[in-house]
Amino acid sequence: MEGAEFAGAWIAASLRATTPLLFALLGETLVQRTAVINLGVEGQMLVGACAGFAAASAFGDPWLALLVGGMTGLALSLVHAGLCLGAGANQIGSGIAVWMLGLGLTSFFGRAYVGAKIEGFGPLVRDADTGVPLLDQILSQLTVTTLIAVALVPIIGLWLFRSRTGLRWRAVGESFETARALGLKPWLVQVQAIMVGGFLAGVGGAVLSVDYTETWAQDMTKGAGLVAVALVIAARWNPFLALPVALLFGGSEAAVLRLQAQGIDVSSYLLATTPYLICILVVWISYVRIRGSGGMPAELSRIFG
Repeated sequence: MEGAEFAGAWIAASLRATTPLLFALLGETLVQRTAVINLGVEGQMLVGACAGFAAASAFGDPWLALLVGGMTGLALSLVHAGLCLGAGANQIGSGIAVWMLGLGLTSFFGRAYVGAKIEGFGPLVRDADTGVPLLDQILSQLTVTTLIAVALVPIIGLWLFRSRTGLRWRAVGESFETARALGLKPWLVQVQAIMVGGFLAGVGGAVLSVDYTETWAQDMTKGAGLVAVALVIAARWNPFLALPVALLFGGSEAAVLRLQAQGIDVSSYLLATTPYLICILVVWISYVRIRGSGGMPAELSRIFG
């Protein structure tokens, strides 16, 4: 009984820790599919978290907070689009600039909310009593945002691989010349992808502050946006693989928190690096396997190359 409850609690904690990252990962997957890399995801998650928390604090509506967070992330993503596609700036440099801009804005405007608390989404089922301890633990801890994030995986995957618009986006990522021959404007598709990616990153940030932690702290994403950018490689630019890849990070993060709570005799700072070390290892293995296999969109490979 106790083992089932522990397993259920860990599964639920893993899914909750994964949810903000999954939103950002799905968005960045779409962006990179159109041959754009956006290191500004970190900044977009930060502004989404800050603006979402401010909206929830002011209006008490977590749904409105997610919308505000998403729109704020979208607005910041337009800076990246303007620099890269409008001014021809280096994508890596532009992404770092957007990241720093998001960090600066949230550090300034978020000062009034540091340490504040709000009430986010409640659990899917309060006091679940299905007779299955594992299921009870999961239902009593998960919120609706996790269901939305998980549902987006097949929705975005089917859209990208089975819809006509998804085919056009993939065509842009594979060859600008072919896309132009099909009557497409690559820059317009890329702007659309950057906007969608920015919105999802902003929503992920809002989920982090409004639903997962229910508080705001400066630089609270702690590299989650950069992790999302890196994990796109591990997911092979495939939305269907986004969930298991994101769970590697979220599951290890939840495990570290539980080990710390149990008072394991290991430095908490060392334990905290574990999810990031796992991320680095997974991305390195994936990159070695993908290199030369054609998994990366052809136009995107020129940026990495």
